[in-house]
Amino acid sequence: MRSLLVGASFILLHALLPNTPLGGQQAAPTGGSSQLAGSSSPPVKIGGYVQAREFYQDGPGLTATLNRARLNIDGTIPGGFSFRVQPEYEAGGNATTAASVSLRDAYLRWNRATFTVTAGQFKTPFTREFITSIATIETADRATVVDSLAPKRDIGVMAEYAWKTNGSLALGVFNGEGQNRIVNNDTTVLVVGRLTARPVSRVSLAANFAHYRSDSTRYGVDGSFDYRGFTAKGEYIWQHRKAIGPPDNGWYALVAYKLVPWIQLVLKQEDFRRSAISAARRNQATTAGVNLEFSGGKVRLLGNYVARKIGTPGTRKGALITQLQFRF
Repeated sequence: MRSLLVGASFILLHALLPNTPLGGQQAAPTGGSSQLAGSSSPPVKIGGYVQAREFYQDGPGLTATLNRARLNIDGTIPGGFSFRVQPEYEAGGNATTAASVSLRDAYLRWNRATFTVTAGQFKTPFTREFITSIATIETADRATVVDSLAPKRDIGVMAEYAWKTNGSLALGVFNGEGQNRIVNNDTTVLVVGRLTARPVSRVSLAANFAHYRSDSTRYGVDGSFDYRGFTAKGEYIWQHRKAIGPPDNGWYALVAYKLVPWIQLVLKQEDFRRSAISAARRNQATTAGVNLEFSGGKVRLLGNYVARKIGTPGTRKGALITQLQFRF
């Protein structure tokens, strides 16, 4: 892991200082992302983004964080192969422990026409909001139900078939231990599948499942509609566990509208319940926000006001989030 991060940092340094030789090669011209090319090596593209955030809430007050700093290293290999390595710094830790860098993606992908096979560590194909990059969703954070029930990243293999623009089917088998866990402790596997259909160009509908052993299965359905700057989307997700009361379940619904190409207004409602544990675990939130995009979408300023209520009846608290994001 340390060698990977050192190598990634060295390549990034070369991209920022193009006159510095790398393996005796001359630097290629830079554009939206850096590219290294040699006569005997595949082209490599470097990109990523950084998110700087200010969070304010009564009690804790104002807190500044470097929410994420992500580096993407992408390349192609003759024969229809491509690869990605993606280390990331993500806000975390506590008052005495610093946040750290970890590996997000490391996979090899083979593509032939409408068929794709991916192997390594990557996102499992479960829930629309999770498989969409956090850098492009309309709000600062994903819905609580998505963060709680999506299997997220894991190590395994996945096959995907696409019917042109009409839809796709993805099916993967994973360790079920989560990212950067290289041993399958119980020898059981996590099976994840997602079916997407686009009956018309502006509408997308999907269903997904994730089955882990005989006592845990997660399901989800989602849909989206886009038309002339207006967007509406939502998901409903639930988890059934054998011999444990009512399932965990939740949903979110979001509408957004672009007043002009660089100003977007957003409204999101969400609800997540863990009734088998306690009514005190219910999490409801309303998010109102505005997104400003500059420099062709390379720079994004986001402002969210989140009113959240935990428990039943619970107490509603508000928080203000501002976030500056830039891509390279």
